[in-house]
Amino acid sequence: MPQTVPVPLAVLLDHPGLGLRQIAGPRGEAPVYLVHTSEMEDPVPYLLGGELLLSAGVHGPEATDAYWDRYVARTVEAGATALGFGIAPVHQEVPRALAEACDRHGLPLVEVPRETTFTAVASAVWDAMAERRHQELRRITEVQQSLAAAAARPHPVPAVLRQLARHLGGWAVLYGPDGAELAAAGPRPSQQARTALASLAARLRAGPASAAGTADGASLSAYGLGGPERPLALGVCAPRRDAAESAVVGVAMVLLALLTGRRTADAGAERTALVRLMLGAEPADVAALLSGADMWTVVRGRRRGRSGDDGLLAAAALAAGLGTPLVDLDGDDLCALVPGDAEVRAQPGWTLGAGAPVPASGLAHAGADAARALRRAVAERLPVVRHAPQPGGVASLVDPAEAEALGRARLAPLEDAPALRETLRMWLSLHGSWDRTAVALDIHRNTVRQRIARTAALLEADLGDADVRMELWFALKW
Repeated sequence: MPQTVPVPLAVLLDHPGLGLRQIAGPRGEAPVYLVHTSEMEDPVPYLLGGELLLSAGVHGPEATDAYWDRYVARTVEAGATALGFGIAPVHQEVPRALAEACDRHGLPLVEVPRETTFTAVASAVWDAMAERRHQELRRITEVQQSLAAAAARPHPVPAVLRQLARHLGGWAVLYGPDGAELAAAGPRPSQQARTALASLAARLRAGPASAAGTADGASLSAYGLGGPERPLALGVCAPRRDAAESAVVGVAMVLLALLTGRRTADAGAERTALVRLMLGAEPADVAALLSGADMWTVVRGRRRGRSGDDGLLAAAALAAGLGTPLVDLDGDDLCALVPGDAEVRAQPGWTLGAGAPVPASGLAHAGADAARALRRAVAERLPVVRHAPQPGGVASLVDPAEAEALGRARLAPLEDAPALRETLRMWLSLHGSWDRTAVALDIHRNTVRQRIARTAALLEADLGDADVRMELWFALKW
């Protein structure tokens, strides 16, 4: 069919200025793509398919029943949608044999009254097409906006799938590299349709590709999203497939590819960096491969509650939210490297702790700071806490080497008890709160009390004394 927006024949029949009347053939939403006027005995060479063929019967002033039957058969063979027969100047009414032939061959026959010109019919079709095209473009624009808004929401991949399924009135599914359904939205189709759609997705080649088919009365489409390293696929099962639906799916494909994919160059740089690290290179030597930034921020996180997101989708959402592809998601625990000193924003469903920006050589220390910041965030029920060392202060008056020696000497009794040392650090940072320390360390509050009591005994210190607490905090910082 021509690449135009079709107009249902019923729209022309309801047009008040035309006065058209269907007198034979099947009733229904027959789509009109074009209008063509012809008085040729055989219309086949002159039709593309999908036309409303207009004729005044000039070619058959004294036509027999066999003539009209052959004419209608050839018109149907040419793919015409309907036949419009004009009253006058040759025929004063629609020939009965023509109406009977249209009923036999299943071709809608429309009577065009004497006062209605064929030009008026064609003009009405073009006007209706322009209006429907305008409505279609407006709909596509609205859908694009809703899909873009969904991509900016928490858990963007399921949100985009939900919007896509709603606008198509069907089912949208994201398949993983192994063919498993990572996420889906919309009314679930029959098992036959799901099996056929999964088969289409499995046959896609690596990279951009598509396949289409039908099953159980529904239109099926599968589209490749990822590259060779992450071959995801989008599957769509909808009642119909037309230009508008294709445009909507195209927008969704772009968004899903951005949300779930990685650029090939980035993936190659990550592989090179990994190889060099495994061969003994220092982090500072490979950091330049991953980003042009001189400083890095370590982010650690813990999931709050449970989420229905697949690990791949959750990692993609976090990468987009934190602005870095360097995300390591292990179950409910997160570790990420963010280039530069950009603000670490709260992420829905996660509690985050961030270290201070450091050069690549200081990542290990920054990782410990981020872990402590995360424990504080958990204890204080904050979405994100960032470790921020204070410049200057009393600590700046002491030589770092002497301060380190003092700290080691003061904490020597805890050298073989890292759990006690970390409990003391967290307890002091939370101003001696038993409950918040227990939450931060994920232990019972009585365990916190026992550890602090044991620590006080080993250090021979009165932890109720503010001066002693300050001294120990200084020692722990070094």
